[in-house]
Amino acid sequence: MSKKIAILGAGESGVGAALLAQKKGMDTFLSDSGKIKEKYAQVLSNTGIAYEEGKHSTDRILCADEIVKSPGIPETVPLIKQAVAKGIPVISEIEFAARYTNAKKICITGSNGKTTTTLLTYHILKNAGLNVGLAGNVGKSFAQQVAENDFDWYVLEVSSFQLDNMYDFKAEIAILTNITPDHLDRYNHDFSLYVDSKFRIIRNQTGNDAFICNLDDEVTAAELTRRDIAAKQYPFSYAGIPGLTAAFVQENKLTITINNDPFTMTLEELALQGRHNIYNSMAASIAAKLTDIRKESIKQSLSDFQNVEHRLEHVARIHGIDFINDSKATNVNSTWFALESIDKPAIWIAGGVDKGNDYSKLFELVKGKVKAIICLGVDNSLIIEAFADKVDAIYETRSAEQAVMQAYTIAKTGDVVLLSPACASFDLFENYEDRGEQFKKAVRGL
Repeated sequence: MSKKIAILGAGESGVGAALLAQKKGMDTFLSDSGKIKEKYAQVLSNTGIAYEEGKHSTDRILCADEIVKSPGIPETVPLIKQAVAKGIPVISEIEFAARYTNAKKICITGSNGKTTTTLLTYHILKNAGLNVGLAGNVGKSFAQQVAENDFDWYVLEVSSFQLDNMYDFKAEIAILTNITPDHLDRYNHDFSLYVDSKFRIIRNQTGNDAFICNLDDEVTAAELTRRDIAAKQYPFSYAGIPGLTAAFVQENKLTITINNDPFTMTLEELALQGRHNIYNSMAASIAAKLTDIRKESIKQSLSDFQNVEHRLEHVARIHGIDFINDSKATNVNSTWFALESIDKPAIWIAGGVDKGNDYSKLFELVKGKVKAIICLGVDNSLIIEAFADKVDAIYETRSAEQAVMQAYTIAKTGDVVLLSPACASFDLFENYEDRGEQFKKAVRGL
């Protein structure tokens, strides 16, 4: 009798898991309580996978031998609680997919920088000629890639939500970029639970595996002293600690030193500029060096990489006003980096779904750099309360077009209009990409 598998959520990961389950001969049923996007519904129909939308047929789901849960569904949902009470294993798509591949995995998590680091690592490996796939939170789902390809390596961006339902999965190379408060609404507003979730990236690692981490991140550095870490550690730090750090900056040069075989390149040669991007370049370089890629190949890829969309993306200069799309900044720390990188008077567009943000970290930067704040959200009360006495003016808007027009009205030549929301996008937009695209469209319409 074939194994019964229920998949909850018909997004990228859910549909990918369904394709893999079907390929492995399982009795597959996919359920989504909302409306399924046309492109995913078409895939399910074309492949003959049983599915439903707009509801969860509890009886059918709770008959499954195992449930694969979309990362967007919290553990607190009654259906998940019922499944757990009934003893049905609830796992993530990465856990499910990893069972069916022998490929080695470089897995990147962190509050900020993980997408850029993932794409940069993939770029280096691909350019070096490795048979490598890109999956997880970027590109296609891991499960779909496993169903359709036979890669030797995967570079996976992994969120805390994906890690929460990971049990036997193992990263041969794990990268933790940093940990700052984010998604606290999903962790009972308890930062320690979120930290624990991020550190699941090293779960099941052995002494033959590698853990790459940022010593300049205070939370990570403190956790390293508390945790028993089996993997070989490759920490990086801007200033560096002799004999300890695998990557550091000295005399305006990035140095990567692994197995007593160092290489350097000037910071100007890096495609990604700014301190946060130097950290991303360090992490990706260490991972690449651990796969035995030649130094010259790594250096070439570090110098010709194209940055990720919606992350400090320069959209246009109109009448001397620069418009920057940083829609991917969905937490305070990302926005801190964005504001810190700007050296002109800023009009800051912020807001959306607050995830338990502590805005105090931004106070000094905002007082020094921001002329006005334009709120782009349904409920802007927390931003208004936090910054009312920090800037001269705060405006409220309900669309990207309104926000851009308001910014353009008050901006002067030499100013920067920065969309860096520090919040999730789901109140007014489909996702951060949609928010960024609407912002860019509005700017180009001026």
